[in-house]
Amino acid sequence: MIQNDIELQAMLDRIARFQQQLAHLRKVETNPTAFRLSAGGFIAEIDRMQLEVREYLGSLPTELKKGA
Repeated sequence: MIQNDIELQAMLDRIARFQQQLAHLRKVETNPTAFRLSAGGFIAEIDRMQLEVREYLGSLPTELKKGA
C-alpha cells in the first residue's frame, strides 16, 4: 500500500512505464493470441497499481497514519 506522496509518485511513474510498454507491444506484436497473452499481464498489473493509487488518494493523511 502507498504510504506517502513519494511512493505515490513512484507508483504513477511505474504505471506510465507499463502503459508505454503496452503501447509499444501493440505496435510490434502481430500475432493476436500472443498479444492478448502478453497484454493481459500488463493490464492486470496496471489495474492493481491504479487501485492502490485510488485507495491512497481516497484517504486523508490522518487515516493513513491510523492504519499504519
